[in-house]
Amino acid sequence: MTDNKLNIVVIGCSPMARRHMEGVCAHGQAVLYGVCDIHDDVLLDARDALQVPRITHDYMDFVRDPAVDAAIIVTPDPLHGEMTAAFLRAGKDVLCEKPMALSVEECVEMMQAEKETGRRLMIGQICRFTPAFRQARDLIRSGAIGELFFVESEYAHNYDHARGRDDWRVIPERDGFIGGACHAVDLLRWIAGDPVETFAYANHKCLTDWPTNDCTVALFKFPGDVAGKVFGSIGCRRSYTMRSVFYGTEGTIICDNTSDTMQLFQIDKTAPDGKGDFTTPSILPVNVDNHNAASEIEFFLNALLAGGEMPVKSMEGAKTVTACRAAIQSAATGQPVRIEYPEI
Repeated sequence: MTDNKLNIVVIGCSPMARRHMEGVCAHGQAVLYGVCDIHDDVLLDARDALQVPRITHDYMDFVRDPAVDAAIIVTPDPLHGEMTAAFLRAGKDVLCEKPMALSVEECVEMMQAEKETGRRLMIGQICRFTPAFRQARDLIRSGAIGELFFVESEYAHNYDHARGRDDWRVIPERDGFIGGACHAVDLLRWIAGDPVETFAYANHKCLTDWPTNDCTVALFKFPGDVAGKVFGSIGCRRSYTMRSVFYGTEGTIICDNTSDTMQLFQIDKTAPDGKGDFTTPSILPVNVDNHNAASEIEFFLNALLAGGEMPVKSMEGAKTVTACRAAIQSAATGQPVRIEYPEI
């Protein structure tokens, strides 16, 4: 810490990483102390654009630097585990982008490092900071649509031109359901609780040169006998969306992360039978911010400064990976899978 400000480093200089960097710069009690990337073009561009004092190609330079208070890991998914553990064991707090890791075993290793060191680890499940989804959750918790009975979300995103630099997304370990649809799974977990079972179907018809399925539909059984569905496609021919619908006994919410409005259907309880017309929705305005890294960073830094709990704990990230892996297993075996969450 310098001048009562946290020294933060960002590992990775992708467009998403730049959002994190800008979030750090906008916070009044933090300094973007350094950035790291193995590619000179994005590394130097970040340095020049944000006047970053330190840059490096080797993240271990920051692991060893006693001036660093915390690291934000925005690197290809297979690197999350080793980088996170290294920073935690060096006495630094970490915000790691989603998915937490590509296997449950690696998630457990990350949580063990957190527990052993007493440091704090937050997972960047950014849908929890998306205005429309936060508004939907608040409405549901207020009882606006009664008791939930069905929830669904989709991750529809064409990856034709999103292979990742050096094709890092195109690997057998990174099924699109965990790499992308983890957003939708985590969103439903956040709203409906931890699913206990899943049954999934998958196919591979769009990104035929990729080593994994590019479409998965997973059914989930949530607590309270709530049914749920996640559709994840990384090959679909349409614009990006995470359209989500929440059905309750007294109403329905339809929203996504790219529209400036959401629909709220509610029973007209003023009708004589208390079940009047519900076919005309209220159109609610929404602030569109589908990758709200600024809010995510603010929550992370404020928790560090206050010494409080992380807003998205490591176990939350691990549970989402576990549910995704269970769906992938179900699609591969053709059998329903009970979801067994890790304990640590």
